[in-house]
Amino acid sequence: MSVHAHPDDESSKGAATLAKYAAEGVDVLVVTCTGGERGDVLNPAMDKPGVRENLAEIRRAEMAAAREILGVRQRFLGFTDSGLPAPGEALPDGCFALQPLEEAAGRLLQLIGEFRPHVIVTYDETGGYPHPDHIRTHEVTLAAFEAARARAGWQPMKLYYHAALSRDWFLAMHQAMTARGIDSGMADLLEELPQPAIETTTRVPCAEYFETRDRALLAHTTQIDPQAGFMRHPRGIEREVWPTEDYHLARSLVEVVTPEDDLFAGLREPVAEGVR
Repeated sequence: MSVHAHPDDESSKGAATLAKYAAEGVDVLVVTCTGGERGDVLNPAMDKPGVRENLAEIRRAEMAAAREILGVRQRFLGFTDSGLPAPGEALPDGCFALQPLEEAAGRLLQLIGEFRPHVIVTYDETGGYPHPDHIRTHEVTLAAFEAARARAGWQPMKLYYHAALSRDWFLAMHQAMTARGIDSGMADLLEELPQPAIETTTRVPCAEYFETRDRALLAHTTQIDPQAGFMRHPRGIEREVWPTEDYHLARSLVEVVTPEDDLFAGLREPVAEGVR
């Protein structure tokens, strides 16, 4: 179970991992806490009449397309996007970030009881970036994980936080592109990026699913400009210098040894000697 704040988050954080496990036969559920109703239109080609007025419906359609590309299931929790308020600006009434923790976690607990995940993935306490919905997603997921046995009748065994797009990732990509005479466009960003707040404990090899990740990301047409941002770097270089998606193991109820290369480490059936 991968818990996210808005449609498109599942495709920009850990999507190749989701596609990898789904292709291997793992039942994967993406939980989207809000509908992304207050998001911006970040792709200039989609900033046209009728889009902003129908953004909620469009983002649901984009999510459905991305889900199909990744080969996963998906459910909305049904909360309303909080938007990204300016400093000092109040959050809108009724938004996800203002929902009582008990109520919001209760909806996720119901899904945990239905889906019975062994592993849950979400954001760390910073939200990955300071969007109120991302921070609330962390709080809700952590509360649900810790209450699951008593309130959902099922206990997930491992909880992970995304460690994606770290400063080390940007630095590795910048250096590799620069060495090949390619302008990375990352130099200024590297000046601003802090060192990661969490340790990477788990690196999942999934380079063969980067193309699937990209198709899922581009399915979010209102959010992703194909000519900008994350879409600019050469995928061949990425596969060479950083062929994994990375995570921090925050909770484990099974014995593990880190570093790991599998979110299900410690959970898989042991193979008897001589049996394949």
